[in-house]
Amino acid sequence: MDAATQACLRTKVLVLDDSAVYSGSLKHFCHEHELICIRPQRAGADSVMSILRSNVDLGGIMLFEHYGGKLQGLELARRIQAVRPELPIFYRREQSSSLAGLSERDALMFCCGYALSDLQMLRAALVSSIFSRIYPNELVRGIAEMSKSALEMLFLRCEVAVQSPFLAVKDRIVYGEMFTLIAIESSWCRGYMMLQAEEAPLMGLLVPEAGQGMDFRQLNSALGEATNLIWGSFKNRYAGGANQQSASLLTQVPIIVNHQRRYISFGSDDPQLCIKYQLRDRERADAPGVTLVQRFVFNLCWAPDEFQENPSVESLVESGELELF
Repeated sequence: MDAATQACLRTKVLVLDDSAVYSGSLKHFCHEHELICIRPQRAGADSVMSILRSNVDLGGIMLFEHYGGKLQGLELARRIQAVRPELPIFYRREQSSSLAGLSERDALMFCCGYALSDLQMLRAALVSSIFSRIYPNELVRGIAEMSKSALEMLFLRCEVAVQSPFLAVKDRIVYGEMFTLIAIESSWCRGYMMLQAEEAPLMGLLVPEAGQGMDFRQLNSALGEATNLIWGSFKNRYAGGANQQSASLLTQVPIIVNHQRRYISFGSDDPQLCIKYQLRDRERADAPGVTLVQRFVFNLCWAPDEFQENPSVESLVESGELELF
């Protein structure tokens, strides 16, 4: 993704719909609404559960009430709820654009019930549960640019490719063993930035220091430095504004971490901005790329209407406010 690329935010949805009609109107609807649809290659609840355990960046699930058989859709929804309760489920029904006929307990599992004859309910549910937060295109592009630059500076032997940004809705599963966390604060936003990666493959991309063996401490240092560089660039470019609140008056919420479950919660259900970076060793063209996941959760303050990019030195020179000497 370069500066000219539109930072169009998408989200992945798991489509559990084995009827022929999916390839028609519903598929077209998903394309129009920036939904990247993935489907299990093999039918069956075990395959679905395996996907849910391996995909950490799903935005939601679209489930047909008769998926897998006449009565199996509802039972599958109960299993999904037990494994991934944070993911919204959109329940497609044959006859009714509602959850009528379900027990109160079962109805609570779904964001909405909808039918192909009327997709308005689905459209409204997507807006409220997935695309309820706006991330300015300029911000998303800028974050990708400054993050790519920082990673290339620290992983000297790597080419860094930026994948399309996406939204992870209420998804709190941590990717990999490495995890950095830094507070992000400005006059228009407050929250956290995270970098997440698998330790061993990322360590293999570091250039060893002279006379020293490679160990996890060097990787810790590199990932920590990358986090600092990105935050520094973010602060210089976006964190302007004189109306900062006194630190003693700022609201805080507890951050909950469960290492065994690889789970972290910031006390907010707002969609997180996520960008993946693919690092590839220039000297080993056949080696697989290494993924690094970046997440932003603005759980304490978010006012995108007040977002603006700080003027660069070049723009101030052009306007006559600064001169070079």
